[in-house]
Formats: sequence, C-alpha cells, structure tokens
Amino acid sequence: MDELLPAPKLIAYALQHIAAMYAGVVAPPLIVGAAVGLSATELTVLIGAALLTSGLATLLQTLGVWKVGSRMPFVNGISFAGVAPMLAIARTTDHGHALPVIYGSILVGGAAIFVAAPFFGKLGRFFPPVVSGTVICLIGLSLFPVAFGWVTGSDPAAKDYASVSRVLLGGTTLVVVLVLNRFLTGFLRSIAVLLGLVVGTLLAIPFGLFDASALSGTPVFAVPSPFHFGAPEFQAGAIVSMLIVMVVSMTESTADMLALGEVVEMPVTEDTIAAGLRADGAATFVASVLNGFAVSAFAQNIGLIALTRVRSRYVVAVGGVVLILLGLFPVAGAIVSIVPQPVLGGAGFALFGTVAASGIKTLARAGLGDSNNLLIVAVALGFGVLPIASPNFWVRFPEVVQTVMGSGISAGCLAAIALNLFFNHLGRRDVEVVPEEREMGAEPTLVH
Repeated sequence: MDELLPAPKLIAYALQHIAAMYAGVVAPPLIVGAAVGLSATELTVLIGAALLTSGLATLLQTLGVWKVGSRMPFVNGISFAGVAPMLAIARTTDHGHALPVIYGSILVGGAAIFVAAPFFGKLGRFFPPVVSGTVICLIGLSLFPVAFGWVTGSDPAAKDYASVSRVLLGGTTLVVVLVLNRFLTGFLRSIAVLLGLVVGTLLAIPFGLFDASALSGTPVFAVPSPFHFGAPEFQAGAIVSMLIVMVVSMTESTADMLALGEVVEMPVTEDTIAAGLRADGAATFVASVLNGFAVSAFAQNIGLIALTRVRSRYVVAVGGVVLILLGLFPVAGAIVSIVPQPVLGGAGFALFGTVAASGIKTLARAGLGDSNNLLIVAVALGFGVLPIASPNFWVRFPEVVQTVMGSGISAGCLAAIALNLFFNHLGRRDVEVVPEEREMGAEPTLVH
C-alpha cells in the first residue's frame, strides 16, 4: 500500500478510479440542485463543490493527518445516503431556505461523526447485514422516482412533459449503458455510464433537448466561496434526519474498510476504523462550508482495487488531487450540467438500481431463513417505501416527523435498527455470535 509507482502509472491508475466514481459524485448535486430549483449556473457551483470536497476527503483518507484518515487506498465521495433526506428537507422547507437548512444539518452531522468515531467500532453488532442491507437497498429504491422525474420532466404543465421523445431518449440511454456493459471490458466497461451519458447527449441534439447555454457564462477557474447559498440554518427535524444518515454512512464506511482490509491483506483494527470515520466526519464538516454534501466510502473503487490488484494508496491520493482540480475548474461542472435530464434519467435507472442491488447482495448474508430477520426486512422496507408510495402519509404530523419519516432511508433505517434490537438483542444477552457466523448471517451460537 505504501509503494510509490512511476508517475505515468500513478496518473493512469488514478484516472481509472475517477472514471469508476465520477458519475456517483455528480449525481447527488444534480438531484438536489433540481429539487431546490437551482439555475444551470448555480448547479455548476454545486457540482464543482461535490468534486472538490470528494477530492479533499480522499486525500485525507489516503495520506492521513494525526489520527484522522485510515491511510488505506480508500476512496471517499458524496454519499447517496443523504439524497433522500435532503429531498425531504427541500419539500418541507420554504423556498430559498432549503440549502441553508441542509448545510446546517450536514455541519452538525459531520461534527457528530468526528466525535462518535472512536465509539462506533464497538457498536457494529447493532448494524448486522439485516440492517445495513435493508438501508442500502432503500437508498436505491428511494432514488428511482428521481430517475423517473428526470425522464418525464418536473412540470406536468410543460408541453414536453412525459413526451414520447423524452421517454425514448431516456430508454435509448439505458439501452446504450446496458450494451456497453455487456460488450466492453476493463477500463472502458468501468466508465460505461459516462460513455452512455455522452452518447445520450449526442442523441438529444436532433430531439431538440440539448441546451449548452450554461457553458457561455461559466468561468474556467474559480475558488469556491464558503456558504455560497447562504449561512447555515438549524432545524431540529433536518438535523435528526441527517444524523440518521450519518449512522448509515458510518456503517457503510466501516463495512467497506473491513472489505478493503481483506483485499489489500491488512488487518483493520478499531483504531483504523476510528481514524477512517474521523476523516469522514472532518470532510463532511468542511464540505458543508464549501457547498458540498456528506461524504462516505465508494464501494465500487474497492472492487476496482480487487480487480487490478493495484494497492498503492498514492494512486488513490493522486485521484483525489484530480478531483480537486476538477472542482476548481467550474467548466468541468458545467459540462456535466448540460447533459439533458432524460439522458440522466436513463442512466439513473442503471445507476440507482445498482445501489439497490448492492443492498440485496448484502441481504443475501443476512440469514433470511430466520423468520425474525425476514420480518425485520419486510417491515423496514415497508416503512422505507411508504414515502415513495404515499408522499402525503405524514402530512398531518409535526414538521419534525414529516422531515424524518418523509425520507425512506431515515424511516427504514430507524425501523430496521429498532426491530433488530427487539428481535435479536432484547433479552438475549447470553447470545454470542462468532465471526464466521456473523459473516454468513447464520443462527447465533448460544454460550452458557
């Protein structure tokens, strides 16, 4: 992991990591920016901030400062887990205040992660695959309506709302992404989503759905101004919802650090996990100041390391530098912002579905043969899908309840944690699960 490769190899491998994560980094700002009604120029600021803060977080993880950073080839980026709660905040907040409220909650959440990092590793038994798998699955499911909205458009009164041309363009982009994944290999396959976005954008030109006006007024280079969208505002419901997301992110990062440790053949201790989570918290705190969002581990890059066997943390660090450079050049964000929404929606089908499928993969280790675990997943998924199926279900409740329960991820996570405590922990203090059984999700061994 400490090998310093020659510069050409460092850069080539680093770009491969960027290709694997780029679409995941820019998707959250695109989703949230559209939800709060940002202009194309303001959306460019949001995308640039996401790239910049992801780069800073990745550098902090790989190189480390004091007891902050795992010092592993660990890629950090903007977390999908925060998207659904941020959309819920946008729906329940007055126009013009959504982003300040979001950043206020992220500011508190980042500080909370930093403080809780040393203790979280000891709480892992409360977040087994039956909980984490359910939550990851809900992250993907909660984002599907976003992809649908990108394809149809957000204004039902618009002339081209759900038009045949929009639907065909979105469907064609999805087909392109699937075909590229089927027939490409290696590096090109890892950027199939990006290539699909390029092809879809070119196809949008004859449909009359391409608009490049955002490029004209965008500066080539710019340093982000702190709190560009206004000073942070603090609302109890938003903070509670975001703190739940931070628990999800910490669980995901812990699991990914353990997985990465196996890939690079390094024992991951509680100190390593604490240092990695501190980096998540510090980067999230800074991100809220620089107009970014909460950061977390990017599991796809762990798969890339396993595939290439290139373990050097300096490769990933160079990738962090590239992300910072992209964030400092707003024109890079502007290029992303001009991708037509139906094209984003088509690619989103595959991208968000992959997140949901990752959750299903985790649930495969959750021991669903146990009726208790099956009930945990069933009820938690029900709470998580409720805001999607019936958005007005909690409309008569106080605002704090609407914000927390209006997010499928928050609602599902709370339900999964509570049910897991009830079925698998309450009154079972004599149960000890050996590591092999915990990994496989088997029935616990009774120790008397």
